[in-house]
Amino acid sequence: MNAVVDLVLSVLSAVLLLGGAFWMLTSALSMFNARDALSRINVLSPATGLGLPMIVVGAFLEHLRLDGFDAAVLIKTLATVLALIIVSSVASNVLARAAYLSGAPVDPRTAPQDLARAPGEGEQVPHSEDR
Repeated sequence: MNAVVDLVLSVLSAVLLLGGAFWMLTSALSMFNARDALSRINVLSPATGLGLPMIVVGAFLEHLRLDGFDAAVLIKTLATVLALIIVSSVASNVLARAAYLSGAPVDPRTAPQDLARAPGEGEQVPHSEDR
């Protein structure tokens, strides 16, 4: 493989792997500041929606650099990234709904709480201290 292409793939895979690790670490550390279950689920969004796909693509580029192109690996990578994006968004929605309906306490500053009001009650506004 050309030395320039090798260098570009190496740098690009390193940037993607380190960027994905950064998003995972940032989300993990942010969990300490989350006040309730809904906030904790929301904190995971950058990790699952951005961090993990970056790591998968970075690993694919490193595989491409070391072993050359393989169509099967490309298809697996694309399927994995697509699955991560779809599953993470659906899972976070389901987890948030389950956490709320289980009766777990919600930070009073969380507004609007669409699940807390009956249909047609109108919009909720944030507390005055958060405006």
